[in-house]
Amino acid sequence: MRILHTMLRVGDLQRSIDFYTKVLGMKVLRQKDYPDGRFTLAFVGYGDEDQEAVLELTHNWDTTKYDLGNGYGHVALEVDDAYKACEEVKKRGGKVTRETGPMKHGTTIIAFVEDPDGYKIEFIQR
Repeated sequence: MRILHTMLRVGDLQRSIDFYTKVLGMKVLRQKDYPDGRFTLAFVGYGDEDQEAVLELTHNWDTTKYDLGNGYGHVALEVDDAYKACEEVKKRGGKVTRETGPMKHGTTIIAFVEDPDGYKIEFIQR
């Protein structure tokens, strides 16, 4: 078994695709409209789905915003340099919500950014 993808519901598909591709450097791997169901699925990631876990961005055409609730945590991405990664996010118009530094009660270097729908993404320095 392996993890295939994590699904996130997004309010504006193009805005989310722009964030994940232009700010975080992912690629759109595939996208398909489902007119009868009034939704679109877009899969984004850093590599082919047959080798790596990806994100599924689900856009329900009649919903522009979601309540994230308090159960969602974050998606984690490994980065070579969390300081540089945050600077790149800022340069590209993204939002850093926790600056780079050691995790609380530990030494691992982490940072957090937020996508346009409010989902948290953790950078963990290699």
